[in-house]
Amino acid sequence: MYTIGQVAKFLGVSRDTLKFYEEKGLVKPRQDHGNGYRKYNHFDIYDITTVNFYRELDIEVRKIQELRKGKNIEEITSILEEKERAVIEEIEYKQLLLKKLRIVKEDCEKINQYLGTFTIKAMKPFKIKGKIEHFTAYDEFGTLKNNTDSLKKAVILTSLRRVIHFNEEGMIDDQFIIVKKVENLDQSEEGEIIAHPKCMYTVIEDGRWSTDGGSIDDDVGASIRREAKNSGYELLGLVYINLLLTTYEDDLERVFLEIYAPIK
Repeated sequence: MYTIGQVAKFLGVSRDTLKFYEEKGLVKPRQDHGNGYRKYNHFDIYDITTVNFYRELDIEVRKIQELRKGKNIEEITSILEEKERAVIEEIEYKQLLLKKLRIVKEDCEKINQYLGTFTIKAMKPFKIKGKIEHFTAYDEFGTLKNNTDSLKKAVILTSLRRVIHFNEEGMIDDQFIIVKKVENLDQSEEGEIIAHPKCMYTVIEDGRWSTDGGSIDDDVGASIRREAKNSGYELLGLVYINLLLTTYEDDLERVFLEIYAPIK
């Protein structure tokens, strides 16, 4: 017979783990009525290694409890297939998460490289999934939630694009569209797809930390028209604005937006 300390050392598990297994009925050591110490025999140790085997496969404790009551090979296979499906789903989620992390890292690089400067860049195609009146039109967020690119299906604003139409005198109108990136134009996509091969591109900062809550629309519009005139570009009269990143300074938001202004 062996003590809990000896078994923990033999098998590389903690005393708390052994007590947890006992609490869940997965191992049933004897107790010395004189001193209350647990005593483990060879069968107990074998049971613990079997539990360790299934826990290594991340099989839930309740499933192992069912196994203790008796399962044939077909039933065990069913348990393993259920776990396999869960693992595949988790891998797919992690792959998407990794992709999003890399996209946000790229967005940080855009901020460092293009904040306050202009370049020429193509706007990648996206599909319009819906529209809302404004990003504060919270009663319309159901449409945004149903078309979000959030992995957790919660509302985030990176699926929104603000589209501004303007002329030489200033802004004519604006709208907020819900979009989905189009990865492959060769595949058939239903709905309206927007793409512009040549745009003036820049990154600007908005938010209370830099603007004290004021609107920067007029300043941004004037800056775009001035840059286009100085560089000899002919604007098409619209601008697409996309939220890249929000951070905070002194509890005030710093909002970084990327601007695409299509040109001929």
